Amino acid sequence: MQVVPSLDIQNGRSRLVWWPGASSGVGTPTDRPEVIAVALAELGAPYVHVVDLDGARLGRPANLTAIGAIARAVAKPLQLAGGVDGPEQIEIAFAAGATRIVLPLWSVAEDHAKLAQCLRIAGDWLAIGLDARPASLHDYPWRQRAEPGLDELVVELGDLGVRRFVFSHARTAPEHELVASLARRVDAEVMVAGGVSSLHDLLLLRDGGVAGVILGEALFTGAISLYEALEAVG
Repeated sequence: MQVVPSLDIQNGRSRLVWWPGASSGVGTPTDRPEVIAVALAELGAPYVHVVDLDGARLGRPANLTAIGAIARAVAKPLQLAGGVDGPEQIEIAFAAGATRIVLPLWSVAEDHAKLAQCLRIAGDWLAIGLDARPASLHDYPWRQRAEPGLDELVVELGDLGVRRFVFSHARTAPEHELVASLARRVDAEVMVAGGVSSLHDLLLLRDGGVAGVILGEALFTGAISLYEALEAVG
């Protein structure tokens, strides 16, 4: 299983300060995304996940300079979420230096033609981001169909060519079990983003068949060490 660090970018800077030596007073804190990405890559990160918070608000990639700086600084893939809602935004993201994309479910939930366009551009490097809470589907205004079950929807998207899924809000044991069961049912890479706060959680997801976990705040607060997490799942 992969353990992937995540950076939240706002106004060109990391929303959280990176200072792994805070407890002992060594090292220098930084909010420069490219500096943090280099540190994470040196610890063994397989790639870097970036959330463009401004892009999510604006509906298009916004922190292009920061994305480009990260891409130039590390020889690792860069996965972008936030502000990438369709084919035009994917092209902008790739031009800036991203190599993988997380597309929100709502942008293609009932538009299979749009999904096909996105897949033509990004191929297997396109992931669909979903909320692991089944009740989340109640909030979407389904217009062309009855509300599907989460498992039904994931299988359907897999049949349409989606080979990667990123589940957010998987914080409880039932949600972990749901994601693990979906990972076993679909011929696709299934990842969990957030909601993991211990090595125990990581191992449970690994043993359930989840391909990777994206860690953000847990790394910045020191709740989980990236090095120890990589060793634990290795």
